[in-house]
Amino acid sequence: MMKASMFKKRHPEVLRRIWVWVRRCFGLPQHDTLLVLIALIVTFLPAVARAQETWEYKKAFLHHLTDAVPKLLKSQNKETGAFGEEPWICTDQNVIYPLAAAWAIKDDANPWYHKAEVLDAVMLGGDKLIAEMKPSGKWIFRKKDNSTWGDIYMPWTYTRWIRAYSVIRDAMPADRRAKWEKALNHGYEGIAKEEMQKRLANIPCMNAMGLYLAGKLFDRSDWRDAATAYEHKVVDYQNPAGFWSEHAGPVVGYNAVYLDALGTYYAISGDKYVLPALQRGAKFHIAMSYPDGSRVETVDERNWYEPGIQTPNVGATFSPEGRGWLKRQTDLRKAKKMAEVGADAAASFILYGEVGEAVTPPEKAGVQILDDHNAMTRRDGPWFTCLSAYHTNVSASRWIQDRQNLISLFHDKTGLIIGGGNTKLTPLWSTFTIGDTSLLKHTPGDESPNFIPPIGLWHTPVDAALDVDQTRLLLEYNLIKCQVRVDISDPKLAKVTYITEGPVAQDSGETDPSTRGPVEAHVPLWSKLGAEWKTASGQSGKLSAEPIKLAAGATGDWFEHNGWRIHIPQNATVEWPVLPHNQYVKDGKAEVKDARIVVTLPFDREILKQEVTVEVP
Repeated sequence: MMKASMFKKRHPEVLRRIWVWVRRCFGLPQHDTLLVLIALIVTFLPAVARAQETWEYKKAFLHHLTDAVPKLLKSQNKETGAFGEEPWICTDQNVIYPLAAAWAIKDDANPWYHKAEVLDAVMLGGDKLIAEMKPSGKWIFRKKDNSTWGDIYMPWTYTRWIRAYSVIRDAMPADRRAKWEKALNHGYEGIAKEEMQKRLANIPCMNAMGLYLAGKLFDRSDWRDAATAYEHKVVDYQNPAGFWSEHAGPVVGYNAVYLDALGTYYAISGDKYVLPALQRGAKFHIAMSYPDGSRVETVDERNWYEPGIQTPNVGATFSPEGRGWLKRQTDLRKAKKMAEVGADAAASFILYGEVGEAVTPPEKAGVQILDDHNAMTRRDGPWFTCLSAYHTNVSASRWIQDRQNLISLFHDKTGLIIGGGNTKLTPLWSTFTIGDTSLLKHTPGDESPNFIPPIGLWHTPVDAALDVDQTRLLLEYNLIKCQVRVDISDPKLAKVTYITEGPVAQDSGETDPSTRGPVEAHVPLWSKLGAEWKTASGQSGKLSAEPIKLAAGATGDWFEHNGWRIHIPQNATVEWPVLPHNQYVKDGKAEVKDARIVVTLPFDREILKQEVTVEVP
């Protein structure tokens, strides 16, 4: 039951209204009102609190698990045990986990409880993993494009395999169980020796969760201790703002991996050391969500924007705020007639989630500041913007994106308009560039590019700071100071203003403007293939793989696409498609659907300020 003090803290408006009602009804002075109010709270609070405190999501999610079983069973090759389509990859077998959960969960609404065909499919699926396992206990990391990335203790597969084993082991024939136990022990011995020695990252964090469960099932206290030590290291490394960094600043998408691993570990171990990290992590994700439930990409150092309503994982269930976030996201999905969760997530929620009070996140009005002024969001009317002051040197790693694209602009009707995240080898995605942008580009087929920009180009800031009051970023690129300001105070128009000192820094002692090169601002626009575009000058078409290059003045006053219109200066140019570097493909080749339309705003000694205005009818 919710305590009265907790209720008062979370529901002050309810108490105020009761207070006013009592005074009006009884005509009592202040001190008498307090006595009556106390009596009313004692009488009615238990019922109100019960109505607020529990959300039975496990019942609601069960059918998402059970409904998926027929399709999963059908996807299995009954001779080899392989799931999915060729080429086979080890993560195809991840479905043994939701199948095992469906077999194990006893509920009147679950028709698959202890069904032999489900158990047989799970065991056959695990046998396939054993057959494909290397002598090291690893599998080859193969992707569906048939590219290979070496051998790996694949965490997404190992952790699902051990969880599947944990719920079916007592029903397995002795010889089958012994075969699985031998393979799992071999794999987790390798994980204990190799993965638990690694620096903090999401993969060993996930493997540590599986190692703890394996240690519990096979009575290996050394495994449990090693896993606990690693998960404690993960907790200690968490930023107070609720995120983990793998280089500099948040990795928003992979942050969810940490929460999934820690949440499942907490459910298995009861280790309260990790609980505050789960609570902080939920609050971070609430702050880094667009109003439509999609993930804010602006501060992410790993992944660009992906449209769609993100679904929290089991790690969100261990705090009222996290459960409220889960409820809001699933309500958003239901409103769009989308499945609340997938079968895999449903299995985790039911087996490991904590049921309790769900505190709905507040409306995103006003300003939120992240991590000691390294990022901010502002919500005003239908607009939402995020500014990021995270900055660092360009990494030579393909996985760490250049911190180049520092603002995003979102509208309730259209979704994301400006922004879309960071990438590599694509300076036209940068908020500002100094120098020749053609010096840094992706070469088709190059699997080992040099990601470090050459002399003559600066596309990431060396310094950055937020001005929260003005919703402004103060930036420095190789001694040249720049700034960008976002004004969303007008519900009909959003203004983005770019300002620079010019091609040469003040007081730099340089006399040749070419030593710094041209200064440009870039406005990356989220694009939708197949949607119409048109300009004030009368040009139009549907966005396709066909390039668009509109020279200065060719558009007229505005460019329109996907429900928004952006007013641009006469000297601005427009280009499509500006492709990112896809870090998940060996040769970096991106699909045209991931490209941006980019408006380039040039500066010179006479033009030191440029402004674009966005309107949504």
